[in-house]
Order: sequence, then C-alpha cells, then structure tokens
Amino acid sequence: MKKVVTVSLGSSRKDFEFKTTFLGQDFSVHRMGADQDTTKAWELMRRQQASADAIGLGDIGDHYHVGQDTLINKETRRLTNVVTRVPVTTGATLRRLLQVRAVRYVQKELGHYFNNNLVLFLSGMRNYNMAEAMSDYTRNLSFADALFQTGAPAMLGSLEQLELYAKGSNLVLSGKPGEILEGALTDFKAMMVRGEVAKSHVIVGTFAEIKSVGNAANLAGKTLITSAVDDERMAFFKACKVNLVVDTSPKLFEKVVGINTIEAMVLAALEKSPEEISDDDFEEILDDLKIVPRLLHPTGKFRNIRRFAFVIHPLSQEYIRSAYPIPDATPQFIMDKVEQLAAYMPPMVYCRMGNIVSPTGAEAEGWLISVGGTPREMLSRSPEFTYRRLLHAAKIAEKLGAQIMGLGAFTKVVGDAGITVARRSRLPITTGNSYSASGALWAAADAMRRMGLAKIDPKTGRVAGKTMVVGAAGSIGSVSARLLAMSFDEVYLAGLTLDKLEELKASILKDTPDAKVFTTIDYDNLLAEMDMIVTSTSGAGKSVLDITRVKPGCVITDVARPLDLPASEVAKRPDVLVIESGEIELPTKVRGMKNIGLPDNVIYACLAETIVLALEGRFEVFTIGRNTEWEKVKEIYKLGLKHGMKLAAISGVKGVYTDQDIAKVVALARKARLTWKDPGGTRPAGKAAKPKAVRAPRAAVKAAPAAKAPASKTAAGDKAPAAKKAPAAKRAPATRVPRAAPRKAPEVPPEMTSE
Repeated sequence: MKKVVTVSLGSSRKDFEFKTTFLGQDFSVHRMGADQDTTKAWELMRRQQASADAIGLGDIGDHYHVGQDTLINKETRRLTNVVTRVPVTTGATLRRLLQVRAVRYVQKELGHYFNNNLVLFLSGMRNYNMAEAMSDYTRNLSFADALFQTGAPAMLGSLEQLELYAKGSNLVLSGKPGEILEGALTDFKAMMVRGEVAKSHVIVGTFAEIKSVGNAANLAGKTLITSAVDDERMAFFKACKVNLVVDTSPKLFEKVVGINTIEAMVLAALEKSPEEISDDDFEEILDDLKIVPRLLHPTGKFRNIRRFAFVIHPLSQEYIRSAYPIPDATPQFIMDKVEQLAAYMPPMVYCRMGNIVSPTGAEAEGWLISVGGTPREMLSRSPEFTYRRLLHAAKIAEKLGAQIMGLGAFTKVVGDAGITVARRSRLPITTGNSYSASGALWAAADAMRRMGLAKIDPKTGRVAGKTMVVGAAGSIGSVSARLLAMSFDEVYLAGLTLDKLEELKASILKDTPDAKVFTTIDYDNLLAEMDMIVTSTSGAGKSVLDITRVKPGCVITDVARPLDLPASEVAKRPDVLVIESGEIELPTKVRGMKNIGLPDNVIYACLAETIVLALEGRFEVFTIGRNTEWEKVKEIYKLGLKHGMKLAAISGVKGVYTDQDIAKVVALARKARLTWKDPGGTRPAGKAAKPKAVRAPRAAVKAAPAAKAPASKTAAGDKAPAAKKAPAAKRAPATRVPRAAPRKAPEVPPEMTSE
C-alpha cells in the first residue's frame, strides 16, 4: 500500500486519513495541518519522509512562472528542500494543467461563456497560465497582485503589465521590505479589492483569498474559479448567492483533497520525481481518468447571463430637445448649432437594460450607447467621421463587458453599412437588418389580415395582390423583396438606379423562378395599383413617394429611420394604413430601460436582433453590408420565437392602432374605392393599366433630357411607346416585366403565413 502525506499550513482541525484505490494501486492518504506555523510544517515534512512514498505541501505560495521568468518562493523552497528521500510537490504542474483545462471546458460546455467577461485574478502570478488561456476569450483581465503586495491603488490591466510587475517585484520586494509592504494597509487593500470584485463577472482565487474580500453584497451572481470546494466552502458560497463555482480540482474520492495531494499520489504510483514526469504524461493520466472540472451551483439554479450593447442616436433636433433641457423658444439658428455640436460629443451610456429572460432560461442584459449625430449631420460628413464614433462606442461596450454590439437607426446605413466597423472592432457587430426586415413583413402581414381587404390563402399565406418595395436595392429592401416575391402575385422593385434593381430581380428569379417581378424608377405612376408598400430608403426625411396617389386601403410599412412618411403626410390619407416597421415586445418586463419613443417593453427590431443573438450565445457578425441574406431573416425570426419575442401592437406616427382604428380605416377605404381615381391620372383604382417596360440603353440614360429611349416590348409582346428622359424632378418611366414562367408552389416565408 502506498502512503501519501499532505502537510498543509492550514488548520489542523481539518486533518483526515482515508484509504482508497488510485491508478490501480491501494493508497493510504493522510493530511496534517500546521496551523500557519512554518516551523511546525518543516518538522512534519522532515519526519514523514521516513514512512511516506510521496509528500504534498499545501496552502502555501508556489514558485511562479510568469512569462519567461520564474519566481522562487523562498519559504516554499526551504520546506521542500527538507524532503530528500521521497518525491515532494506543491501540485504546481497538475494545478497549471487543470486550470487551463477548466477554462477550455467551461468555454465549450456553456457556450462561449467567458467571451469578453470582466475577470479578476486575486493573484495573477499564481494563475498565470489560466490567465493566458482566458486571454483567448477576453481582454478584460485585471490582477490584484500589485495592490495586495504594495498597496498601489490600481489593478494591473493586462498580461504584459503582470509580467513587467512580476519581474520588478522579484527584484525589489524580496526579503523584509516585501514582507512589510504586504502586511501594511490591510483594510485599505481589502476595501479596494472588494470594489473590484463587485464590478467583475469572474473572480479567480483560493478560498482564503475569496473569503477575505467577498461577501453577499459583491459575490451575488458571480462566477468563481477556485479549488478543493468542500461542504463548508459550499455553504459560504450559497450564503453569498454565488451563481457558479468552477472547482478546478476533481473530486476523485469521498473526501475532498487538494491538487497537491492528487499530484503526490501520481508521483507515488509512478515512483517518479516531478522532474521525471512531463506535461504530456499528466495529460494522458487526466484523459484516462476522464477528469473535468466540477461545475457547482450554490443557489441551485444556474443563470447564464449574456451581455450586449446597442448604439442609438437622435433622429432630429426634437430628439435632442427631449434629451436636454432646451427651451422650446430657442431660435432655430441656435438649434442648428446645437445639432452640429452634438455630432462631436463622445459616445455615452444612455441606460442599462436588465431582466431580459427567455423561455429557455437564457438571460440577457445590456447597454444603450448614444452617439450625438443626427442623420443630417452624418450625411453632411464623410463616413469615417461616424466610423470613429461607432468604434469609440465599441470600446466602451467592450470595457463594460458586452459580448456583441448592434448598430441602430442611421448608424447601420452610413458608409458600407457596418462592414468597416465590424472589421475594426474587437466585438462582433450586427446591424439588425435581418430582424428589421422580418419585423416589417411580420407587421405588414398582421395589418393586412386585420384589414381584410386582400385575399390571403389560409394554407399557403399567399396574397392575391400587388406589392411594392421602395428602396429595394437597400439592405432591408432587398431581403423584403425576396420574401414578398414568395407571397404576392406581383412584386415591384422601386428605386433610383435601374441597374441595381435589375440585378436584384435576376437574383430573386434565380431563387423563385415562378415569381412575377417588375423593376421601376418611376414608381409614383404605379402606386394606385399596390395593395401593400414597404418603404425602406435612406433618404433621411426626404419625400420618397406621393401618398395622395396610393390606393385606398393600402398598407404602407415605413421601415426608414427617420420615417419616409412623416405625420403631416400620413394625415392626408385616413383611408390608408401607414405603420412603422414591426416593433418587438420583449418576453419579460425589462428593468432600467429609458424612453426610446416606444411603449413600455417594446423595442425596435434591430435592437431585438442584438438581444436575440445574445440570448442564443451567437457572438458573431450576423448582419452587415447592404446584401442581407433572406436565410438569416428567417433564422432570426425563428430564434426570436424561440426566445419569446412577440410582434408588438402595430403602430403608426400617432401610436398604437386599435381594432377600432383599423375598422375606421377599412370603412373609409371601402367607401373611397367606389369613386376614387389616381390624382396623377384618370384611371379608377380598380382598373390598372399594364406597366410600361421601357428601359433605355446605358448611353441613352446618360443623355440629355430631350433624348428618347428606344421602344421595347412588354411581356405580352406589345410595343410600348418610347419614353423621354425627364429632368431630375420628373424621372422617366422604366419598368421591367418578367417573362412568364411555369408556376410552382412557393416556399412560404414565416412572416407571411396566416398561422
């Protein structure tokens, strides 16, 4: 039978003795506490080597390997040097390997758990290898070594700083001066570290270190990485409401033993000294024993809280007025100056959102970070001006511990629509356009069902009608068009550049060959035929369509921010339902949310996308650029349902539409349809003419206004008259009609189903 003795500087009241089988051999294991008396420990080790096969030394400072340097603990060396007959170990090698394995294991098993966590090491030098492993997942590392040893009122903030400090402390703080500094200002040091514990997400340290600075106030909800957790220690963690304890030392026996004891047992079993066993040898043993860290939940319930950040900005001067106490009587020229100055303001945290809980049990919290520029100010400057402020916001988010950041409103359309920001930022970026497109169509489908004016197949969700997407070449517009092509009889792609619209049309027909898709840059002439319109331009408040020419009972979904149709335009047509893009209702009552211009617990779909990705643990670049993938639109829709997101009550510029409001619009529309004619033409609403299929060659498009485009044929084979190149104020008609294709049952997007 092998005998292993562990001499600990801890209390002798915790001494134990037991017999077990390990690595195919019988063992007798003894623990002997020295009650913080190094002389007693020295004597115990000297005596026990006569009968033991290996000796472990616990609860003492180790030799530290920090960077390229090795720091020798003189007291530890004195105690280990007394043992000359048998192997002796502090468990340093096994501890290092188990710590790294613990980080990798938790990161994999709990789904990117440490991504951008704020991690506090109570001793960075003791846990340098763990810190190295943790740095693969987060840069938010802090180390309390300098504070504990010198009283310096600051944390070391990187591995580089830790390495530099370790090199200097080895030279300066050895001997008596170091002992004096380490023993001074004990209360001040503890107070400072307690504050750092409260701000951190993960705390790494021995139980003694954690207990000295931790309590119920600053440990509640935290993750602790420690070792040798027994019932007594677990009771302390439970009282402090700790969320998760990662015990790096495995529980191989009924009695919880330290890592130094396990390493001593390995040495005894192999009959080798520590120098004779490589890391690979230890790794092989760990693999054979299938050793993994213990994940303990002191409160009985594990909370996996993910964190996000989202960028907002004022949409107009009115938003600036609402955020700051600016008198209503302030002259316009002063407001213009205020708007300009606001664009130069550094990003700031607007509010912190909490208590977002999915039906799956996943939780999220996050920050809204405001940049000062309005759309007008962003458009008046180069994209780089806005990029720099968004990257500054990303740095703030990273320091807060956010694991993903979303771009809201106009920030997601500036320049290359998030591509540059995603490339330069350390955080994954999403624009939210996938969920914005999904939410817009979700809301539009709901509105059309409630209106009851269009025929919708209850089985397929297909709408017997026409729809138009204004700004179809944009990110949200293009994916909206793809999905609408699966659900409407005819889809019209409207915009400023016919070439881009034609490219989109070709792409749509490749995926949905049975669809009827038209392109046009003179879309005002076609408004009277549309049953639904989606407008998603980046016109920043400029007029993009003439609402007076829209068919009564038409549903218009305004996805643009600022809105393409302000309240003054909407008021002109009480017989048309104009809704804002589909907003999302959160699954639980959110805490800390400040006013963003929506009802309580309702958020914009682009913000919802960021939250859904956080809840899912998808810390990745999801939606950027101007070519939003419709597969991602469907994916984020399904993920939103999984995490309890609901379509909020549809609303317009005056607020939420009630059933009575919609019934009123329907009544006015039915009445107006009896006599209504397109103000721009003579055609009654129910009698649409064939759209013109006139597209001038490239050279003709660039010609003078008087130049004529050659005639082309419609889908029916009829010649259409040539169109004149109009001045900028009156664009020439240019509509493309697709060739007839065999029809097949389309794939129905979830947004347009009747379920």
